Amino acid sequence: MTPVPPPAMLDITCLRRVRPWGGDPVDIAMDAGTITAIAPAGTAPIGVREFDGRGLLALPGIVNAHAHVDKSWWGLRWQSYGGEGSTEGRIRHERAEREALGIPSFERSAHVLREFVRHGTTAIRTHVDVDDGIGLRGIEAVEQAAAAYEGALDVRIVAFPQDGILRRPGVLDLLRDAAGRPSVDRIGGLDPATIDRDPVGQIDAITALAADTGVGIDIHLHDPAELGAFQIELLVDRAARLGLQGRINIAHGFAVAQLEPARRRDLLQAMSDVGVTMTTVAPLRLPQLPLAELDEAGVRFAFGTDGIRDLWSPYGTGDTLGIAWQYARAAGIVRDDDLLRVVQLATSAAAWSVGRDTHDLVEGARADIVLVDAENPQDALVRTPERALVVAGGRVLHVA
Repeated sequence: MTPVPPPAMLDITCLRRVRPWGGDPVDIAMDAGTITAIAPAGTAPIGVREFDGRGLLALPGIVNAHAHVDKSWWGLRWQSYGGEGSTEGRIRHERAEREALGIPSFERSAHVLREFVRHGTTAIRTHVDVDDGIGLRGIEAVEQAAAAYEGALDVRIVAFPQDGILRRPGVLDLLRDAAGRPSVDRIGGLDPATIDRDPVGQIDAITALAADTGVGIDIHLHDPAELGAFQIELLVDRAARLGLQGRINIAHGFAVAQLEPARRRDLLQAMSDVGVTMTTVAPLRLPQLPLAELDEAGVRFAFGTDGIRDLWSPYGTGDTLGIAWQYARAAGIVRDDDLLRVVQLATSAAAWSVGRDTHDLVEGARADIVLVDAENPQDALVRTPERALVVAGGRVLHVA
């Protein structure tokens, strides 16, 4: 199937009368996908294609730093959940049922990307399953779905061994093959202790592969408390020894929130020293990653939607701002400065997760802009209003 550009994907030269981060109204001019000027409202030169923002709040494009766009059944009829309650059980259920639902495929991935865009997402880091059953077909499907946006939507792929590495012969070779594709900038891992039952073996394998190929690592780590902390320490050690500073991300990392404060402080400092980052999907039934402690230690983190409407769970809307709301609410965050910080973590402060130095409403930045009808970023977070306009790389991808 030949990818078809989504409707309304039009170049734009100027957004007029918008309020970046809730400030005074301005005009934002852009060219070739880049913000070229920000001027008081009504003073920017008349452009060829303009959009009147009517005083709406402008935020940088929302960044989804942990997605699974290859897995969803969204767009099909409702699928009743039939899996088991454990990670292992869900893996088995998914492998048994996915082919009948066309997972993975261009159609399924394209539907998820459309939902992300509708919710203001302009940059995505997505884990894509690589295993002995589907090989690299999932990566190919996501590449095809992303290509329909002709570069406007920034999609970064993590080759993800959902069914383990060491216990499945050939998967490490598949990860090496995936690491050679331009769309893949990281390889993944999954609970080295409880899935492969060999934490040193799995971590040594993926860190050696990353060092050899030049890609980064984004590992799912659900294991709790000291078991999880031990594996994080292994990753910190390998980052220092193999030159992987700034190239390892811990997804979920429940252990960090479960440690005693002094132990957590020391672990976060060790992570910061080698640039290990974190992403969270803000699970409701578990303690949240501590915002102030992460910031104090200098550990960068960001939000993601995880899987949405898939064989693991029927939940999810594709709205990363909604995940940020969930995190703030579950963590008891109420003060304006902290609410603003949470919005930043869903937008500008997540630049690192998609390989950018800057992702903000400033001259020279990529023209990724979302407009919402809100008084300020805090209001946008607590109400998560409809996204009125989504611009990615200077192109309009969605208009409400």
